[in-house]
Amino acid sequence: MTGEQLWVAYTTLVRKEVGRFLRVWGQTLVPPVITTTLYFLIFGTFIGTQIKPISGFSYMQFIIPGLVMLTIIMSSFQNTVSSFFGAKFQRAIEEFMVSPTPYWVIILGFVTGALLRALLVGIIVFSISLFFTDITILHLGVVVLFAIMTAILFALAGLANAIFAENFDDISIFPTFVLTPLTYLGGIFYSVNALPAFWHRVSEWNPIFYMINGFRYGFLGISDVSVMKSFIVLTLFCVLFAVADWWLFKTGHGLRS
Repeated sequence: MTGEQLWVAYTTLVRKEVGRFLRVWGQTLVPPVITTTLYFLIFGTFIGTQIKPISGFSYMQFIIPGLVMLTIIMSSFQNTVSSFFGAKFQRAIEEFMVSPTPYWVIILGFVTGALLRALLVGIIVFSISLFFTDITILHLGVVVLFAIMTAILFALAGLANAIFAENFDDISIFPTFVLTPLTYLGGIFYSVNALPAFWHRVSEWNPIFYMINGFRYGFLGISDVSVMKSFIVLTLFCVLFAVADWWLFKTGHGLRS
């Protein structure tokens, strides 16, 4: 395929993905906003006022970056896993497999759609957080970098989940038993420095811990771990899942009958 044809294939897939989640905005954009607003209200306002400041910031200010990152993670993952599995279930994915479109273009198209949805939801949630407290962004570049890379990573993870899934029940196993525990144990509601030594070491094996802390550093300038280390961990996981997804397409695992 020529460069122009590749661009047409990519933009067509992105338009399809964006159009899909905008058509059902009540299911894709509203629920995470409502859920996170309840977190702001319950943990930030009701409970947070009884918790002493962390590193000079109120509890509400401390948890905002983590909650925004939570919506980015869940939105990007859910977008690819639902969209791709839907195409797979309807056997529409066979059209992708027999087309001359390179696998990396197909992957990039799905990932871009998930990225746009995740960033849109993240911006909405952050905007709502301003009604609860004042918070500034100290390092905008770091915030944007970690938001984009995290959305890409979990879009790739959602794609892998959809490829392996054989029925609708399978697409809920990973987010329920792996993604959700890792997210809530990644330091959204607390600093790992307050944990006993054993649990502090356990947290260091949680990749989401690095993403949340890198994102929090962009907002508040504080982090429980080196920002460069967080960036390296995030980069390695992005590369790992990108290669894994391409290999799954290449071998046709879970895609060809």
